[in-house]
Amino acid sequence: MDATTKTNLYDCRDAFASVLEKLAADNEAVVAVCNDSVGSSKLGGFKSKFPERLVNVGIAEQNMVGVGAGLANGGRIPFVCGASCFLTGRALEQIKADISYSNANVKLIGISSGMAYGELGPTHHSIEDFAWTRVLPNLPVIAPCDRIETAAAVAWAATYDGPVFLRLSRVGVPDLLPEGHVFEVGKANVLREGTDVTLIANGTLTHRMVKAADILAKDGINARVLNMATVRPIDEAAIIAAAKETGAIVTAEEHSIYGGLGSAVAEVVVDHAPVPMKRLGVPGVYAPTGSAEFLLDEFGMAPGAIAEATVALLRRK
Repeated sequence: MDATTKTNLYDCRDAFASVLEKLAADNEAVVAVCNDSVGSSKLGGFKSKFPERLVNVGIAEQNMVGVGAGLANGGRIPFVCGASCFLTGRALEQIKADISYSNANVKLIGISSGMAYGELGPTHHSIEDFAWTRVLPNLPVIAPCDRIETAAAVAWAATYDGPVFLRLSRVGVPDLLPEGHVFEVGKANVLREGTDVTLIANGTLTHRMVKAADILAKDGINARVLNMATVRPIDEAAIIAAAKETGAIVTAEEHSIYGGLGSAVAEVVVDHAPVPMKRLGVPGVYAPTGSAEFLLDEFGMAPGAIAEATVALLRRK
């Protein structure tokens, strides 16, 4: 069965936790730091196996990032885990000064990103984190599309000598990439070839883009689908090729349309290969309460709505 047609959904946090425990078993330098989020960060198994290597600072995100920086300075490899809205919002100054500016070997894990907290509302939605983090030097910003890419990205992060921001949702997604996938930072994956338009997404939106491409194919529109897991450094070559070879680009993200993936793609397009573009996301408002799936649909990112937006864009060509 083709990966895009599987109905099984997987929580990427489980893949993160599984790989982290394996890394810790092989390397005593690997430690975890959290903000009273052992459960939501899926660190229960890590705590049981390596209790002396889990630091729970309580609900104190600024301290959490500082502790992570200190551990890195002491030769450890800290995975600093917390809800993305609080990790990036409350501790942005520490991420800037202690992690990015200092080029500290800290792995920031933004859990339950986007609108995954759903009914908890605007205070818990994390639809600004791409914008806040991707402007910081030295900090790769990554949003895997499935559990396979999550596992590969965590393994890569552990070997990378420098800071990383890894954005993970708690919303289940299907497998899209093959088992054994090797993560390459700054490298997009072509999930579907196409010549008429290119659909670009990451995280929870990637499988919706694949479904949108299936809908478009029924209308004779051949859409390329790119999984752009790395927002920074972004795969400029893949974007330029998409613009030149397909002539139009649609992006979708579980984030504000300002400052996120769509903006990053648009920056490359306007500099190197201007073509018609449509950016789908949260349109510069505070997202209300509601499940993540409901909110994505409400903001025009159901597969059918993505297909309709693509058709409308192609009429402009």
